[in-house]
Amino acid sequence: MMQYKQPKLTCDIIIEMSYQGKTGIVLIERKNPPLGWALPGGFVDYGESLEQTAIREAKEETSLDVTLIRQLHTYSEPSRDPRHHTVTAVYIAKASGIPKAMDDAKNVGIFTKDQLPPLVFDHIHILNDYFSKRY
Repeated sequence: MMQYKQPKLTCDIIIEMSYQGKTGIVLIERKNPPLGWALPGGFVDYGESLEQTAIREAKEETSLDVTLIRQLHTYSEPSRDPRHHTVTAVYIAKASGIPKAMDDAKNVGIFTKDQLPPLVFDHIHILNDYFSKRY
């Protein structure tokens, strides 16, 4: 019997928020390889919608309750994740509260367009799209 490889489905979330006088987007520093800063996000569970995944992953990694605004875009370049082929639906969300690194996040921070740390995966490309299409 022939086995077929299929891409893994993920969601990433661009969380817009203000906290302690700083306004920007929430990024996490990853605990696991590839190490570095990234958008909060993760794999879609079986039986879960993309929107449910985005809300769950935001809560698991940042402790924030988010309200989804809209989907930015879907990214499917096979080389976007060095571990395997993933397809991600990226959502823009708003949040309030206190961001806290949880789950597989080592650290959490709020960054502006001009102060972005080095990012893993294709997240700089995603954020460039976000900042250029921002409404």
